[in-house]
Amino acid sequence: MSDRAASSISVFGLGYVGCVSAVCLASLGHRVVGVDVNPNKMDILRRGISPVVEERIGDLTAEVVASGDLSVTSDPVVAVSNTDLSLVCVGTPSAHGGGLSTTYLEQVSDEIGAALAVKDGWHVVVYRSTMVAGTCENLLIPRLESASGKRVGVDFGVSVNPEFLREGTSVRDFLEPPKTVVGATDDRSGGMVLGLYVALPGPQFRVPIRVAEMTKYVDNSFHALKVAFANEIGAICSALELDSHEVMEIFLADTKLNISTAYLRPGFAFGGSCLPKDVRALTHTARRNDLDVPLLANLLTANESHMRRAVDLVLAAGRHNVGIFGLSFKPGTDDLRDSPMVELAERLIGKGLHVKIYDKTVVLSRLTGGNRAYIQEQLPHLGDLLTDDADAVLDHGEVLIVGSQEPRVIDAIARAGSDQLIVDLVRLPNAGHLRGTPNYQGIGW
Repeated sequence: MSDRAASSISVFGLGYVGCVSAVCLASLGHRVVGVDVNPNKMDILRRGISPVVEERIGDLTAEVVASGDLSVTSDPVVAVSNTDLSLVCVGTPSAHGGGLSTTYLEQVSDEIGAALAVKDGWHVVVYRSTMVAGTCENLLIPRLESASGKRVGVDFGVSVNPEFLREGTSVRDFLEPPKTVVGATDDRSGGMVLGLYVALPGPQFRVPIRVAEMTKYVDNSFHALKVAFANEIGAICSALELDSHEVMEIFLADTKLNISTAYLRPGFAFGGSCLPKDVRALTHTARRNDLDVPLLANLLTANESHMRRAVDLVLAAGRHNVGIFGLSFKPGTDDLRDSPMVELAERLIGKGLHVKIYDKTVVLSRLTGGNRAYIQEQLPHLGDLLTDDADAVLDHGEVLIVGSQEPRVIDAIARAGSDQLIVDLVRLPNAGHLRGTPNYQGIGW
């Protein structure tokens, strides 16, 4: 690393994350000062011995202590006064009831705030501890400001920089990260934090602080989901005398749909002729074999909850005339079987709302076979609701439900009046600009 990119860093909390971060940052050429309330831990580090057991961590610790790039102190004021950035790596255990305990975060924030009060010059407080979205802005920044008597973004900066380390491979994960995420109160602070990792590979993301806080929870929840999914599939395969690993090897080979970005963008409920039917069949098979598979068994329940969110968004507006753009279960098809948009229309009609629908791919006179039978059973009055005129739906709706990104739909929605509520189920191309405006509501953003 070049001298230009090197920084001086204090690391508060020398547990698993803090120790690995301190040692790895020092190995990259930064000058690092470790701070911890445990004198035994600091004494071990002072002697060049790692307090945690990890691949490569022992040799790296000995090297950076011997070179003087890593030192320790018990004095927060000394640590903050002599460094440019402070990384907070204290634990955030579960509180009673499953919530987050912020006790250690608050204590360290008070200590750093008191140190900032007597320091001249810019300093960045970097939270690496895992915390739920809103913790930094609502709890920790006010404590820093109160203890220091200074203002964030004016006298000092704050950043959230989550770690993505796995025990056993943490040094490798630090030096070869899957991504680097930095949220900051200001550009100067964000740039300084990203500068710590300039020599490391992987994509880098500059995001709002709350987004940075959320990313770690999304990652870990998805990892937990994958483990639970694989184990439930394994249980079913075992009951059917199948080799679950052979089955999953085939599953994992599909990187177009299975192990990919497919289906991982928030949107509306799933539907169609396959997903609901096959989930029902698999969970039924599990029940027949006396297997408890709560994850798979609740997929349809989760989908139903998402459907109710959409209904509730429309009903909360308290308006009578509803325009729906899009009816088929996904773009480019006229398949209406188990379409969540058909189900949504049916529920709104059942609530007494006056619905008008536009879908360029659904022409009632062309519907045949199972599609026609489905409509005759589910929405026999579809002909009275459906039109091929997008403007007619635009003019009709006090609430406009967007279930399609077809160009005519996007054009119509762009001409919606400020008195018309847009309920977006597909994330319109300009959703980022619409978010927060009074006549726009995204279902999951």
